[in-house]
Amino acid sequence: GQYLGFGAILVVAMAAAFGATFLPEAALPYLGLLPLLLGFKAAWEAWRDRGTGGDGGPDAGPSGGRGPGVLEVAVVTFANGGDNIGVYVPVFATAGTGGMSVYATVFLLLVGVWCVAGRVITSRPVVARALSRWGHILLPVVLIGIGLLILIEGGAFGW
Repeated sequence: GQYLGFGAILVVAMAAAFGATFLPEAALPYLGLLPLLLGFKAAWEAWRDRGTGGDGGPDAGPSGGRGPGVLEVAVVTFANGGDNIGVYVPVFATAGTGGMSVYATVFLLLVGVWCVAGRVITSRPVVARALSRWGHILLPVVLIGIGLLILIEGGAFGW
């Protein structure tokens, strides 16, 4: 999911750097609606499942230990990438095709490094227990926070 979302960010930034504009700059803050809606959906599911005994035991959340899906991760990654697009477009536009390819390769390699680091950190028993116990609450809060942050920082409310 992380690679799909980040790949979409790179495609949009590269296309914009070549002069094609998939999204007008004024629309980028509204990408925050995607994680916001996903957060509300996750909050609804956590609330709905609270009394059903769906915790699946001490190592599972309300959905039996299922974390966010590939598409959910991709959408949040892309939605949170509006600032990346804003930075990458001018860099890519001045770097040329060869430079853009180097940047994209390095960025994609570093996505893998961050994914491995996240896996290592979350596989620690203390962190895993905390995420198992509180993840179903933490996920909606984080998604809603990311969505609001993107909307506010992008100027979606005219502030």
